[in-house]
Amino acid sequence: MIDKSELNFQKMGGLIPAIITDERTKQVLMLGFMNEDAFDKTIETKKVTFFSRSKKSLWTKGETSGNFLNLVNIRSDCDNDTLLISAIPDGPTCHTGAYSCFNLEKNTNQLSFLNELFSLIKERKILLPEKSYTAQLFKSGSSRIIQKVGEEAVETIIAAKNEDKNELVNEVSDLIYHLLVMLADQGIELNAIVENLEARHR
Repeated sequence: MIDKSELNFQKMGGLIPAIITDERTKQVLMLGFMNEDAFDKTIETKKVTFFSRSKKSLWTKGETSGNFLNLVNIRSDCDNDTLLISAIPDGPTCHTGAYSCFNLEKNTNQLSFLNELFSLIKERKILLPEKSYTAQLFKSGSSRIIQKVGEEAVETIIAAKNEDKNELVNEVSDLIYHLLVMLADQGIELNAIVENLEARHR
């Protein structure tokens, strides 16, 4: 997260624009404005909160509809006068019921699910919900996570040697999931792997 003291709220009379993107699909959801209190509440509650210029008060997106924007990360631009906020939406973002206020259709590319899964894993790392297997892995520590990757790799090899396609699909799925958990545990973004593969390809 960024340091609030570095942000320039004075440029627009105490407000700063906040562009909200879907952490899973990377699409733009909406634009809102924050004052310092809205920024603080967003950090505190992990629910994206804005300052309403018409009502002159704070409002948390979803407080009426239930379609909250669950905070993942906040970045500022090079001038520290605009925010880029990654969030996981609980439902449609626009008051019209649309996925995005910019009339974008949600990206349903199957490969984008890996980004969604990785985002969920990172969320579990932060929130550590009690009944989550992923959260239990993070609580167990890095050594256990690494051990699980090794176990799943061995089981994948066995399934391949046995030429059992259904079992191989299951084991590769388990291996990829645990690899993503290990990346999140080590603080490595999935994009870093993709970029490395692209560089090798070139």
